[in-house]
Amino acid sequence: MIKVTFFKRDGVYYGFRETGHAGFDDAGKDIVCAAVSAMTMLVINAIEVSYESNVEYSIDEDTADIEVRVPSALPENSDDETKRFAVSGLIGAYFLQLIDMLEDYDEYLDVNEVED
Repeated sequence: MIKVTFFKRDGVYYGFRETGHAGFDDAGKDIVCAAVSAMTMLVINAIEVSYESNVEYSIDEDTADIEVRVPSALPENSDDETKRFAVSGLIGAYFLQLIDMLEDYDEYLDVNEVED
């Protein structure tokens, strides 16, 4: 099961952690893993390139676990309200997309959020 935990502060999404493997199918045929991986990289690349924001992320090469944090999504780290809104909105949209996936793939995916 892939477990994704989204990080929020005062209602603002600023990162997420993904652990585990979906186990939907064999490696290379696992559509749940492929979907989550593609969306993860889309979010990281969009924030870095399109929004020109620093993304702090680490990927464990052995487990493929990933942790992503975007400090500039938080008001205390950026004065650019438009960029903060865009970055947090993109991470929030990812959260909502994964919630939608739970309808069909709840045996392979767990999604939650933590407020810190």
